[in-house]
Amino acid sequence: MHAATFFDGIGWREGVVELTDGRMRLRDAVPTAGLPRLDGVVVGGFTDHHVHLQLVEHARLAGSRLGRVVDLGGNPDVVRRLVVHQVRIEFGGAFLTAPGGYPSDRSWAPEGSVREIADADAAAAAVTEMAAAGASCIKVTSNGTAGPVFSDSLLRTIVGLAADRGLLVVAHAEGAGEAERVVGLGAARLAHAPFTERLDGSEISRQAASASWISTLAIHDDPEREIAIDNVSRFHAAGGTVLYGTDLGNGPMPVDLNPHEIAALREAGLDDAALWRALSPVDPLDPASPLLFLPGGPPAAADPLDARPLTPADLKV
Repeated sequence: MHAATFFDGIGWREGVVELTDGRMRLRDAVPTAGLPRLDGVVVGGFTDHHVHLQLVEHARLAGSRLGRVVDLGGNPDVVRRLVVHQVRIEFGGAFLTAPGGYPSDRSWAPEGSVREIADADAAAAAVTEMAAAGASCIKVTSNGTAGPVFSDSLLRTIVGLAADRGLLVVAHAEGAGEAERVVGLGAARLAHAPFTERLDGSEISRQAASASWISTLAIHDDPEREIAIDNVSRFHAAGGTVLYGTDLGNGPMPVDLNPHEIAALREAGLDDAALWRALSPVDPLDPASPLLFLPGGPPAAADPLDARPLTPADLKV
């Protein structure tokens, strides 16, 4: 048993780490005087808020530093059955798109991963299907550079149907004016930080007050990367919520914490505290959560990229 400093999702606290039934456990207890101290800090596994598990070797997540992933576009019947040891899987289900819209014509889109929505009845059926499958959100696409997009009225209808189920809408917005339009129509989260164009200051402020952005900065090359980083920098400065996400499955990248995404978030101005919030570690006090260890140094200097699984060897005095 060792005293340990841990991150609870908001700030750093004190607790006790011990080996119980062959597994490392963290307890929210005041360490007793004289208890050996772990030479480092403890966090729960990190969250990648934008992945596509059918496009990667998802079993490799079990050895990663991720404790939760959110699949934003896949066959709901397949994704809901996936199990990865000590990784919580949440999902939005199929991409909801206009007839002929993105990504209905993409070869990479898994069979059964797209629902083309022509009217309110089709929207109701699709939202009901995703909710019944266990979706934690609804994914819509609004990519004006790659095909048709929903009308304002139909997108509002989808947002309302999702809200009736207690689900927020996550939107892929691409093309001139799309990021502004989808948030104005009620999308609560953007699947990608806006990369098509620089948003003006008033729009940045409006979105900071009404929506969150998933970063996915490292998937871009310039000029899109530079535009996205500039938007995130100003969105973060305006008090907006930035969430770490990689679009895992969109090209080669580690099935793990992505150092290129971390570097881009730092380039966008996220300091240590904001970066920890963006990574949204799972609750380390939950017995089902994987525990990560960052050796040495005070919490203020802890770098997420230094994290590795906590093992019994770390309890040796």
